[in-house]
Amino acid sequence: MFKKISSLIILVLIIAIGFYEKDFFISIIKEGGSTSILISMLVVAITVFFPIIPFPVLAGLIGAVFGTVHAVFITLSGAMFGTMALFFLCRYGFRDWAQAKLSKYPKIQEYETYIEKHSFLSVLASRVVPIIPAPVVNIFCSLSKINWLTFFTASALGKIPNVLLLSFAGASFTRNKYLSLGLYGAYMAVIFIIYFIIVYRRMSKEA
Repeated sequence: MFKKISSLIILVLIIAIGFYEKDFFISIIKEGGSTSILISMLVVAITVFFPIIPFPVLAGLIGAVFGTVHAVFITLSGAMFGTMALFFLCRYGFRDWAQAKLSKYPKIQEYETYIEKHSFLSVLASRVVPIIPAPVVNIFCSLSKINWLTFFTASALGKIPNVLLLSFAGASFTRNKYLSLGLYGAYMAVIFIIYFIIVYRRMSKEA
């Protein structure tokens, strides 16, 4: 009980700080400089817990301020710090409780076992093509028996294409708005098409 309550309190505090200090953090990010780098990483990390700012918007903003190369490092570092913080916090506070609940549902256990056997590819695919919301992936993996190092490696590698594209789009915005908006549009279109294909196939199998 103590682990659950303490973990929940930490989660709420992190989200509250991000929500109430969002405007202040954004103003510092826009200024640039060393302090802005740290704040950018912090805000990206908080966004992993709760999307106080849509991730594509935040990654684009960081790209516009720091340029593509630096933005990729900043955004990826912040995202992985937040991802692993959420992973370990949920694993510490809720995994025992979740595993006890899931033991009553054999179908879910079968799905969990399949994911664990193909953990690296499953996590990697969920990052490269983020159809499933990132917080759902983070929480599900933390409550499962997936090895943390496998989760970290697959997540870091899978996030690179997404972060690179969004950072480049943000960095390109001042020079070429049409290119930047086109990249954002293409990114969202690809996600939507893949999502539609997955849903269509699932409905076809059930019909």
